[in-house]
Amino acid sequence: MRSMFKILIVEDEELAANRLESQLLKVCQDCNILAVTKSVKETVRWLTGHQPDLIFMDIQLSDGLCFSIFDRIQVDIPIIFTTAYDQYAIEAFKVNSIDYLLKPVKTTDLERSLQKFQNLKSAFRVDIERLIDVFSHVSPSYKERFLIRLGDVLRKVNTTECAYFFAQDKSVFLVTFEGKKIPIDDSLDSLEQQLNPDQFFRINRSFIVNINSINEMTTWSRSRIQLDLIPKANSDSDTLVSTSRSADFKSWLGS
Repeated sequence: MRSMFKILIVEDEELAANRLESQLLKVCQDCNILAVTKSVKETVRWLTGHQPDLIFMDIQLSDGLCFSIFDRIQVDIPIIFTTAYDQYAIEAFKVNSIDYLLKPVKTTDLERSLQKFQNLKSAFRVDIERLIDVFSHVSPSYKERFLIRLGDVLRKVNTTECAYFFAQDKSVFLVTFEGKKIPIDDSLDSLEQQLNPDQFFRINRSFIVNINSINEMTTWSRSRIQLDLIPKANSDSDTLVSTSRSADFKSWLGS
């Protein structure tokens, strides 16, 4: 009887976690996924009582960088980081004998990482100070284009062409500056991580706007701002900056 090896997935974005779990189960019959944790706090609590054989760990979690996990508990378990960071950071991960997967994770890359783990069968020593130093000197690699299917046609849409994104009836749409409304597969949570924060801002639960799409702003109260966008949104209520995001929105505009 073959022994199963136990896996923990640390990922705060549900779609990314589900995709990775599905890929793992498809390519690895010996994988037993014990749990998916979404935050530093939850991961520390889980690892205190469990000992997986391998961890897949996203760098940016809902309550901070994953590196703080290692400040709270000792982790002598092989770790494969999932990251959207550029080649400079990736080279540093290699130097530290830590494997990595670029997001979105490709199945071929996942198989390569699993093979490396199978060959080594020993824990990676995580040089946290070195990782934090590297992390502080690199910039994220943000999404530059979308590949959109329109019937039988595939079209490339650059992010500079995207005026805004919105969620409606469990679907997400991209709207170009030309006024074209295109359904896409990404969630707004995922887009918020992928898009350049200097260019795009999530104004509420349903809308992410390009700074260049903002035509005019009206102050409703100290904490509510109404946006007039180009092209115009379907409803004014859709383009109200939520109270909790107003201060950050003003800072974003002024940065």
